[in-house]
Amino acid sequence: MTDTTPNPTPTPALDLGPQAAVVARLAEAVTDEQLADPTPCPGYAVRNVLAHLTHLAGAFRDAGRKDLGVTEGAGPGSSLPELGPDWRGELPKVLAGLAEAWRDPAAWTGMTRAGGVDLPGEVAGLVATDELVIHGWDLARATGLPYTPDPAALQVCHDFLEASADAPDRGEIFGPVVHVEADAPLLARAVGLSGRDPGWNRRQ
Repeated sequence: MTDTTPNPTPTPALDLGPQAAVVARLAEAVTDEQLADPTPCPGYAVRNVLAHLTHLAGAFRDAGRKDLGVTEGAGPGSSLPELGPDWRGELPKVLAGLAEAWRDPAAWTGMTRAGGVDLPGEVAGLVATDELVIHGWDLARATGLPYTPDPAALQVCHDFLEASADAPDRGEIFGPVVHVEADAPLLARAVGLSGRDPGWNRRQ
């Protein structure tokens, strides 16, 4: 007898919408006077983190759509990203577009490209999650804003960073792991795995 039961519709691995909204709210609260302030991201001022978030959101939006080559940005190690004049209008739009693109289950399958790198869709989604969570923390720490990342995105980010902690090419993307106690909050452990000091203070 043939099974005529329809296959269940696949679901995305993670809804990036809540974390994208957290980052958008943080960016909205940044003042013009804070744009030159230092951040935990080495060599980046607040304006550079905001520019990077704008560029990566566009690139990973298109990676999720498999719309390759449209927003191919520079990869890690290139010159500092600079903030455009309309960033306050552009950033929330590209963040919303990123979240919408990755709600499509197809975004998490097959191959795609971001930052000049070909990678599986699932890996690209994990990288995008990591970028939103960790750079959200960078932005909050630099500006003194409260930060509560989306719990699901934070768990995915932590697990992704933990799995890549011993990767041979880790140094091309992340700094050396900063030791954090095993019973520390999950966000602090994720930040340490990203190569940042969870105790970083903007007054340092």
